Order: sequence, then C-alpha cells, then structure tokens
Amino acid sequence: MKKIASLGKDFSQWYNRVVLQAQLADYSPVRGCMVIRPYGWAIWEQIQAGLDQMIKAAGVKNAYFPLFIPYSFLEKEKAHVKGFSPELALVTHGGGKELKEPLVVRPTSETIMYRMYAKWIQSYRDLPLKLNQWANVVRWELRTYLFLRTMEFLWQEGHTAHANHQEAQEEVQRALLMYRDFYRDYLALEPFVGEKSERERFAGALQTFSTEILVRDGKFVQAATSHDLGQNFSKTFEIQFQDQDGQLKYVWQTSWGLSTRAIGALIMAHGDDRGLILPPKVAPVQVVIVPIPGKTKEEKLREFIASVVRSLRGIRVEVDWREGLRPGYKFNDWELRGVPLRLEVGDRETREGAVTIVSRIDSEKLIVNSEKLKLKVDSLLAEFQNKLLGRYRQFVRKNTHLVNSWQEFRETVEERRGAILAHWCGSSDCEAAIKTETKATTRVLPLTAKKEPGKCVWCNQAAQYRWVFGRGY
Repeated sequence: MKKIASLGKDFSQWYNRVVLQAQLADYSPVRGCMVIRPYGWAIWEQIQAGLDQMIKAAGVKNAYFPLFIPYSFLEKEKAHVKGFSPELALVTHGGGKELKEPLVVRPTSETIMYRMYAKWIQSYRDLPLKLNQWANVVRWELRTYLFLRTMEFLWQEGHTAHANHQEAQEEVQRALLMYRDFYRDYLALEPFVGEKSERERFAGALQTFSTEILVRDGKFVQAATSHDLGQNFSKTFEIQFQDQDGQLKYVWQTSWGLSTRAIGALIMAHGDDRGLILPPKVAPVQVVIVPIPGKTKEEKLREFIASVVRSLRGIRVEVDWREGLRPGYKFNDWELRGVPLRLEVGDRETREGAVTIVSRIDSEKLIVNSEKLKLKVDSLLAEFQNKLLGRYRQFVRKNTHLVNSWQEFRETVEERRGAILAHWCGSSDCEAAIKTETKATTRVLPLTAKKEPGKCVWCNQAAQYRWVFGRGY
C-alpha cells in the first residue's frame, strides 16, 4: 500500500491518494470522467437513501427526464444558455447522419422539464407541481478533480412550480434548510448557509442560496444550492395556469440540487493522515471484524465471530477473512477506508466471550462482553456521529476569522485561510477585484447575518453586512 501524503503538507496529493487507495473511485479512459467503485458507490447509495426520504417527506415526487435536450430549448432562455455555453457537450450526428438540430447532453434539466410542465399545468388545481430526479449531467470542465469537479457527475435536481411567488420563496428556503439538516444529521458537517451574490447566481435565477462546507485545507466546497427562478422560465416556456378567477397567469418556479460533490466534501472535511473518517449514518461498513489467528482453532473462531455478526443485526458489518495479510495491515486498511468501529477477535476474546472495540475517531479501545455488544455498538455509533459533528464545529470556529481592513483580509487569505467574515459593499467590481487579488470569492451572506454597518474591505465605501469569503474548489 502506497503511503498517503500528510494532509498538512500536500493536501491535494493526500486527497487523491485517499480516493484511489480507499477504492472510492478511479480515473476513466475518458478525459475528465471518473469511475465510481463499489465502496464509493455504497456511500452515494447511503446519501441517496437519506436525502430521498427527506425529499419525499416534503411532498416531492421522483420522475425521470431525457438525457438529450434540443439545443433550441436552451436558446429560448438567453441568460441560461450564456451561463452554460462554455460547458455544453453537443451531439451533432446520430445513426450515421448529421442531425437537423444538435442535441445538448444534459448540463441541467430546467429546459427539458419545463417544456413538459407547460403541457401538464393548465389549472391552479395542477399546482404546486413538485418533482425531483436522480440523474447524471455533463459539463465540459477543463480542470477536473475526482468527485469535486468532473465532466460527468451524479446528482438530484428538484424542480417545483407554484401559483405565487411567496409559495415559491418558501420552497427555496425549505430545500435550503433540508440540505443544511442533511449535512448536519447525516454527514456530521455544519455548512455555512445563505445567499450567493448576484455574480455567483445560477444562470436565469432571481436569487441563489447555497450551503458551503469549509474543508481541512481552509478552502470551501459549494455543497448544495437552491434557486428562486421567478417567472423567467415560465414566460419562456409558456407555463401558464388558469387561477380561481379564470385569469391566465405564469407560474413561479424553483430548482435545487445536491451532487456527488458531497462525497468530496465529506472526505476533505473529516479525513486525517490515516485516511477517511466516515460518519456512521453513511458508512458502507459501520463495523468491521478483524479475526486474529492464534492458538484457538479456526472453526471455533469462526463460530464465535458468526455469533457476534448475528448479534449485530441491523448494523452494516463486514468480517475480514482475507488470507495472507497480517492483522496490522488489515487495521490500517480499514482505517484508510474510514470504518467507524473495528472489532478485534482473537484467543482471549473467543475464550472470554468478548470483543475488543476500537474507535476510528480517537483509537480508544474497550472490551465488551458479547451479550451486551449490540447495545454498546449502537451507543458507540451514535456517540461517534455526534463526536464527529462536534469536532467539525470546533474546526470551523477555529478557522473563522473576523477582519476589518484590506490588509487583514489579504494576510488572512494567504497565511490562515478559512472562512473570512468581512464587510462588502455589494459592488460586482469590488467582488471581482478581491478575487483577482486573492483568489477569494464571496461564498454567502449567511441567513443569520444581522445588519452591521461598516466599510467595504476593498473600496472603503459603506457596507451593511459581513459576507463570508474564502477560496473554493
């Protein structure tokens, strides 16, 4: 096994080696694409399962729309096509012939979905229409990074239509807070949550809101977004309904999504020099049992371990019976994969009817009688999840910096990184200049931000709020 680079010395190399050696993903023969391996796919399945429950609980139904979109659909919404045009992949030939109209390989689904919404929505009785799809999308990225930025990636995208703007705005906030809760409760991460600047808005949106995850090298990962689309798309695609007074009106729309970037954020936010640390709620293997051969006959050892596995019903358990590998190698391998709890079973454990439990988060060991094992493991997994969240919150607090001048801002970006809370006047010119000088961008205006008059760190003009700034992926 190749040694993983120190997280503090070479974060990029550390990340790539963790992804490859933990067998989460691998590079594809197609430039910029990745192959998600079974262990990485199993994490995505856990993310899907948890988030899909939350989506359905909000009255949103799953559907599926085509991968190919007529180019003319994107051209209908000029701001939308302008925002995506550099990233579009076009199909110009099919069946050996040139197509009359190029087909866009789905970069996002607003246009193809809304053509159907115009067909399905006729009356106020058809509203609200709330659909979600789990799909793949393609964006022709020039610089790619496993999980964080690839030409093809997986996501869910919710799209809703409403009778009035207030209802749509409530949906935007509901989706945003759903993502916040999902990251906190499942991935043990507390994102910065708030509104993006005009410059950072989704193409065609009135407002964009985002969840931003601060990771171990002091940069941000944009982890999920929620958009108020207003009536831009409904007017373009003629999505109208007859209200209760018989008047014809355009619907108000929202869209929101989370992608496989969540896995990248998870790795970067919780990992250490030994590899992954996975929250129990999304870990493909919550408990690994490593047999330690000794004087005990193999048959007896296997019988005891089988009884331990039966007692842990309802927990995702794997027994490492791989031959020709020392227990120490297996310990390191499962630590690399981020499994929350390791159970060691050897001569003493078999003789005493107990197991030795080792926690991935702090390496603490304890011996537990097999009769009490299930209750103890359940308790330890819940404790692990909470401890991981607490550790992450502490990391964010330590790496959030309040600055009041341009000199402070620049020094903090270069020397400390992290989340920077600074006044900004709202000017796109100032925003662009800050990015050019420091590579730091506005991340969000937090939902919890209170009015705090001050001076913009760049132009020294009046500013009403502190925005979160930072470098991002």
